[in-house]
Amino acid sequence: MVQTQTASHKSASMLRLGLSIAVAWFLIDQVSKWWILNSVMRPPRVIPMTEFFNLVLGHNTGVSFGLFGDTSPWLLMAFALAMVIGLVIWLKRAENRLTAIALGLIIGGALGNALDRLRHGAVTDFLDFYVATYHWPAFNLADVGIVSGAGLLLFESIRPRGENPKG
Repeated sequence: MVQTQTASHKSASMLRLGLSIAVAWFLIDQVSKWWILNSVMRPPRVIPMTEFFNLVLGHNTGVSFGLFGDTSPWLLMAFALAMVIGLVIWLKRAENRLTAIALGLIIGGALGNALDRLRHGAVTDFLDFYVATYHWPAFNLADVGIVSGAGLLLFESIRPRGENPKG
C-alpha cells in the first residue's frame, strides 16, 4: 500500500512539474510572438542582430519547414491537439524529472503553435539563423521548446540507468 501511494505521489509530482513547464513555455512563446507582432515588426522588416542571426517576420501555414502548407489549419491544429493529449498521458506516467520537463516543453510549444493557427491561420516565426547565404527556416520559441524537449527525450533514452534514482 505504501509503495502504491509513493508511486501515485511521484506520478502526481511529475505531472505537476511537466504541466508547469508546459504553461510557462506556452506563455514565454505567446509573449515573444505578441512582442514581435505588436512592437518589433512595426513595420515588418529584417533586423540584423549578429553576423549569423536576424529577426524577421514569417507566417508558416504548414508544419516544420513549411511541409503540408496546403493542409487546412484546422486539420493541423486538430493533429497538434491529439498529439498533446497523447503527450499528457505519457506525462502522467513519467518516472523522472527529465522526462517530465521534456514533455512539458513539447506540450507548451505545441499548444503555442496551435493557438497561432487558431488566431492567425498560421504560425508566427521570427528567429532567422544563417551562414553566408544559407538561411535556416525561420522559427519561434514554441519550436525551440519542441526541439529541446525532443532532444531531452533522446538524451534520456540513451543515458545510463541508475544515475539518478530519485528521478
